[in-house]
Amino acid sequence: MKTKLSEYVKVAEAAEILGVSQGTLRNWAEAGKMPMHKNPANGYRLFKRADLEHFLSEISKPVMPTRPK
Repeated sequence: MKTKLSEYVKVAEAAEILGVSQGTLRNWAEAGKMPMHKNPANGYRLFKRADLEHFLSEISKPVMPTRPK
């Protein structure tokens, strides 16, 4: 199955979707926290919309507080 270019966004739009700075998003991508693809023609970082949506759904899950020992 071929992936369409419209399924990807550049750093600025991806950062806006996630509500973080472009620098933060670049750092997350370089650290492997956010899947990133590079456009072979120009080297731009590209982020798949589905990956961004998945990330947002994961961080919106409630975290159970731990009880003090």
